[in-house]
Amino acid sequence: MVFIIFLLCAVATVICAIKLSTYADVLSEKTALGGMLVGTIFLAGATSLPEVTTSISAIVLDNPDIAIGNVLGSNMFNLLILAFFDLYYRRKQIFNGASNEHFYTASIGLLLAVTSLLALTLRLNITFLGMGMDTLIIVLIYAVGMYVLTNRSKNEAQIIEEPALEEEENKLNTSAISLRRAIYGFSIAAVIILITGSLLTITGDRIAVITGLGSSFVGSFLIAATTSLPEAVAVLIAIQLRNYNLAIGSILGSNLFNMLILVGTDVLYQKGAVLSFVSPVNQITAAAVSVLSVIVMYSLLRKNYSSAKSYAFPSILLIIIYFVSSYLIFVH
Repeated sequence: MVFIIFLLCAVATVICAIKLSTYADVLSEKTALGGMLVGTIFLAGATSLPEVTTSISAIVLDNPDIAIGNVLGSNMFNLLILAFFDLYYRRKQIFNGASNEHFYTASIGLLLAVTSLLALTLRLNITFLGMGMDTLIIVLIYAVGMYVLTNRSKNEAQIIEEPALEEEENKLNTSAISLRRAIYGFSIAAVIILITGSLLTITGDRIAVITGLGSSFVGSFLIAATTSLPEAVAVLIAIQLRNYNLAIGSILGSNLFNMLILVGTDVLYQKGAVLSFVSPVNQITAAAVSVLSVIVMYSLLRKNYSSAKSYAFPSILLIIIYFVSSYLIFVH
């Protein structure tokens, strides 16, 4: 029964994610925010709601390994999603026409991943106002990074993000949806995802016990992959709408938002700095996220390539590293 509930929650999450992506595309078109900013903040935050409820529920269940593994594993899986769709739609070359602002988003994500890796390695159980010093540093990096990113996005607001033909096609796909309907629909879909995320955690915790796979692996792989379904669907829909900045922004922004979830779990965890009380195997996940972030940054910077194969190489490398890391997490 627990597996059936887990599957039903996953399906409901996918359906809501489709709605979120469609409404986010309307918001990017009918407001002054644009695809990059809507993807990085609004869509990323909404699609990260399963991670929020999953990690909080895991702390309530006194299972910090699922909480932390879910966050880091989701970030790792999110970058796999980006690489997979870039490889599948390699003729569209989604990285080639991406806004330069995405590089700064990826840089912030890399800095946050490295910080979490150091915290997991040093395991300094130092708290201040009920929070670990490591998570305080994370929230500081996030706040400064988002401030800089938002200001840069405002300065670039007048730059046309998509070719005229693609913009016209987007309008044909979403012009029938009013801005008011998009706002209401986006909010309702986000609430439903919030509920299904909680159920995914409870059933995932039971699956970890039933199968004996362990909380770290279940959190970093099974639950992380499932709670990342909204991001996967969001990217797919955004690419089909030819809103590539929305697609990339939703993934990179989601990774930033997920790192902020660590702060919330640390606040709720009463035994000390939460990153000092989890399995060392989470270091592998944090290291993998750091390496994968570097590859994504390279893909965003690189504009010249000799062939379709050379263009696809970074995404292929990212996929290989993901599965090698997953194997290392499993055997540990």
